[in-house]
Amino acid sequence: MITIDQQADYVAVSVFAEFTLHDFREFEENVLYRIQFEGKPNLLFDMTAMSGYTIDTMVEEVKFGRKHRADFGRVAIVSSDQWVTWTAWLNQLFSEAQIQVFDRVDDARFWVERGDGGVAAA
Repeated sequence: MITIDQQADYVAVSVFAEFTLHDFREFEENVLYRIQFEGKPNLLFDMTAMSGYTIDTMVEEVKFGRKHRADFGRVAIVSSDQWVTWTAWLNQLFSEAQIQVFDRVDDARFWVERGDGGVAAA
């Protein structure tokens, strides 16, 4: 399950329990709308309550990332999970977005909104 909160400076996505393909489609629909009408959005993913994700979600995430590699500004990911941190690092190789992983939501929000500050976890 996810929640999506459209802010002036970014799109905030919180993931709870398992991140499913249905959740990913909801995220995709929201950010594609924002890209079309407002340009490159910044993203804040709070994955602290995520228990995992399905394989089909991972496949779609990779496809989406490759197709939209230049469509995002800053991407802040909040998680203490080493697998999420490693995946974020790998995504940096294939994206033009600035991607940072944080331990705290407040640090991630500050970085996404203002472009500086916060303490990156990785």
